[in-house]
Amino acid sequence: MESIDLNLDNCIAVHTDIKKVKLNDEDVLRVVKKDKLMEFDENTYVKLKDISFNNGIIEVKMLSRLLEDAPDFARGFIGIAYRINEDDTKFESFYVRPTNGKQCQDPIRKAHGCQYFSYPKYTFAYFREHQITRYEAPVDIDLNEWITLKAIIENEHARFYINDQLVLIVNDMKHGADLKGSIGLFVDIGTAAYFKDLKITIGDKNVT
Repeated sequence: MESIDLNLDNCIAVHTDIKKVKLNDEDVLRVVKKDKLMEFDENTYVKLKDISFNNGIIEVKMLSRLLEDAPDFARGFIGIAYRINEDDTKFESFYVRPTNGKQCQDPIRKAHGCQYFSYPKYTFAYFREHQITRYEAPVDIDLNEWITLKAIIENEHARFYINDQLVLIVNDMKHGADLKGSIGLFVDIGTAAYFKDLKITIGDKNVT
């Protein structure tokens, strides 16, 4: 597993603002959504340069805070995008909603703690409109705490872990098995997203 230096020279901001900041005396990457401000599940991430990822493992530590002007429906959305094609028109993604975690008392919201989606068509709005629930699950997390996300990607299958706990299995990623592309650190509405300790294993076989 290779550690990736999250310096600004290695990154491309896609509809985001990015900068290196100090958080608890650590150098971390801060990412905030810039464009498409009121649209969900869009290509809003910081993308790594010179990465061609199909199968493998992605692991990153991340922390989410709500912005001062976050709308009421903001959930602290933070996660990853992967297999991002060159012009940012196709990718797979997984993110969490920390405000739907430990502090949430609404059982319906708690069921929507994490989310897989596939850009551009298969967004969370599409899944809910068609009453498809298998791409979401609860998560035991909160705002303003470091959590570890690990994604194991193999062909059309994905397994997602939060703090070493398996939270979601996807067996039919919507772009299929063959899409290749970059890896991104994803942010959505109303969130200040912080990332560190990104590690990637790229491999076509035996990534489990």
